[in-house]
Amino acid sequence: MGNGTRLGRVRGLGSSHHGSHHWLQQRLTALGNILLVSFLFVSLLRLPLSDHGAVLRWASNPSVALALILMVISVFWHLRLGLQVMIEDYIHGEATRLFALVLLNFYAIGGAAYGIFAIVRIALAPAALGPGGM
Repeated sequence: MGNGTRLGRVRGLGSSHHGSHHWLQQRLTALGNILLVSFLFVSLLRLPLSDHGAVLRWASNPSVALALILMVISVFWHLRLGLQVMIEDYIHGEATRLFALVLLNFYAIGGAAYGIFAIVRIALAPAALGPGGM
């Protein structure tokens, strides 16, 4: 890596490898979160929230279900990116850091999968009931 000088010890490290890509991913997922959560919020304000059936009919609309799935993916991806930076910066033991990153990946993938499963289940529920719907 080097001959023991300060420059030699840090050569090959830094933001030129993947730091800017990570930063850009965080900003893009944040923008996606703003757009998708705003859509969700405005759409829910227009619904009669006391009518459970109306909310289910809204969520079973294919375009709404797709937007909700994209929101779940974007939120959990953004969560994973942000917590990964915190873990890498503040956890100093190599084994502990690796364990925390693996746990974070399982949590993010599992949470996103569970959210997507719930949305797909709601979206496909009217088809399972048959021609009469709800």
